[in-house]
Amino acid sequence: MSRFSARARVLAVATSTALVMSGFAVVSAPAQSATPQAGGILTMLEHEPRLDHLDPTRIYTGRDLAFMNAFHTRTLVAYNPVPGEAGAGIVPDLATNTGVPSNQAKVWKFTLRPGTKFEDGTAITCEHVRYGVSRVFAQDVLPGGPTYLITWLDIPTDADGNSIYTGPYKNTPAGVKAFNKAVACSPDNRTITFTLNKSVADFNYLGTYGVISPVQKKNDTGDKYDLKPQATGPYKIVQNDKTQLRMVRNKYWSKSTDVFRTPYPDNIVVRFGLAEDVRDQIMLEDQIPNTVSLDSLQPANTRTFFADPTKKNQRMNVFDPYVRYAAMNVSKGHMDCLAIRKAVFFAINTQALIDLSGGTVYYGVPGDNPVKPVLGLDYAPTKGNIHDPNWKITGNPDYAKSLVEGAKASCPDAYKKATADGIVWDIAQSATNQKASQLITTALNAAGIQIKFNFIPSGQYYSTVMNPAKQNDISSAGWGADWANASTVLPELFTQEGGFNLSQNWNDPAYAAFKKLSDAGKNETNRAKQAAIWKQASQYVMDQYWIIRPIFGKGQFQWGSKVGGVYYWEPQGTFLFGSLYVKG
Repeated sequence: MSRFSARARVLAVATSTALVMSGFAVVSAPAQSATPQAGGILTMLEHEPRLDHLDPTRIYTGRDLAFMNAFHTRTLVAYNPVPGEAGAGIVPDLATNTGVPSNQAKVWKFTLRPGTKFEDGTAITCEHVRYGVSRVFAQDVLPGGPTYLITWLDIPTDADGNSIYTGPYKNTPAGVKAFNKAVACSPDNRTITFTLNKSVADFNYLGTYGVISPVQKKNDTGDKYDLKPQATGPYKIVQNDKTQLRMVRNKYWSKSTDVFRTPYPDNIVVRFGLAEDVRDQIMLEDQIPNTVSLDSLQPANTRTFFADPTKKNQRMNVFDPYVRYAAMNVSKGHMDCLAIRKAVFFAINTQALIDLSGGTVYYGVPGDNPVKPVLGLDYAPTKGNIHDPNWKITGNPDYAKSLVEGAKASCPDAYKKATADGIVWDIAQSATNQKASQLITTALNAAGIQIKFNFIPSGQYYSTVMNPAKQNDISSAGWGADWANASTVLPELFTQEGGFNLSQNWNDPAYAAFKKLSDAGKNETNRAKQAAIWKQASQYVMDQYWIIRPIFGKGQFQWGSKVGGVYYWEPQGTFLFGSLYVKG
């Protein structure tokens, strides 16, 4: 879920871990007591050129899932659109229930609600859902979304371990037959049945993703569908260009078929590509009162906004669901030397980077794990990394230098790369990241490490670094659990079939042992035993330094004075978009 930003003063390591465990309560928005109003234009501002994806098969960031699923795309089931812990529960959406499991949760059935339609008036059937599901197998055409279905559905694999079904655009009769058996429609075209190759007790949580949502084959334009997918929700897209995304009401959406959506604004507008200073001034001066910022403001402006007493009902600051980190590309010729990976980790001045990005109040705390403490059962403090006596919050260039020197004999090619050629770090383009790159450069140079930065426009960032041919040595990233189980974190980030593996670790000699752990965790149905496996796997990841500098992050949200119905929504760590309205 593919889904991301630090601090003023950091406590001692032991204390900071306690702070993380006890301080993960969400600070909610001010109580909303006014009666919601219909009508008006709800405007949203974004510095990035556009949302990452609109195609339901490809959407994987929490914000974009929350946005599109509230306004545009209906799914079989949905997270409960209410504030607080109750929001983590699921409710029926296109389906009449949240799924019926059988055969030890290897078979799941969902019956579609009657009366639902696409934006052109076509009634939604099981065949449309099945076609939508089929598109995830076309990873060469539609990369970027969650890929659980490729490994979970009971479809044979070829000699290389790949599914014999390759999606709707190019396939074989055997592949189509196998797919239609694994994803079957009832004779009345209303019930869809998923047959899995393993027990997946929480399969229905995947039903909250657009990867299981209807698509009409006749309207599927492949990768171009990302520009203007058909609506099944209350709004349809009428404009999507370099300046803005605009949605208007979808006349074929019916409240009688939708148990929880109550669309208030007449129009939804997202303005793209605003300069950061321009965006911040709009929010600071309340220039467009009916506006929501989809980005965090620049750190200095965040402090200003939160210090302004007149804005007390236009902001919230929360521990979000995400772990921010830097992924080490451990494929050959990149960061394939453990000593060099550790050297980079111990050299970095974490304190300076946290201070730059907002301090402990607005950014987060140093983490020790790819799994965030909010997952509770699956989290345990790891050993080493930030708990290593050699780690210093301000960096330890002397220790890092000793690790580099140790690599001279054991990893001569990696040593040359780190000390002469230069490591290349992928990072999203922003004013804050430009400053961060200077801090990282200073810290690594002090340890004898040469570093270069590849700045990528934010809207193109993940599509670039998720391409193994384009990714460089280190890539900044962020990840939150798709639902409350580390099965949606560790296998996704660190196995070859995972949907967000930026470590490219499958040829690392250490990979086989991790893969064995991951498979055991995914197949374990005893939840307590499964949690123990995930804790062991997290320790393994941190021992290998496949990621460095994890941060248990915070997020800030700002909105204009005429926006009502604002709540923090825990499942996706963002606004509860469907409750927003424009005050008269």
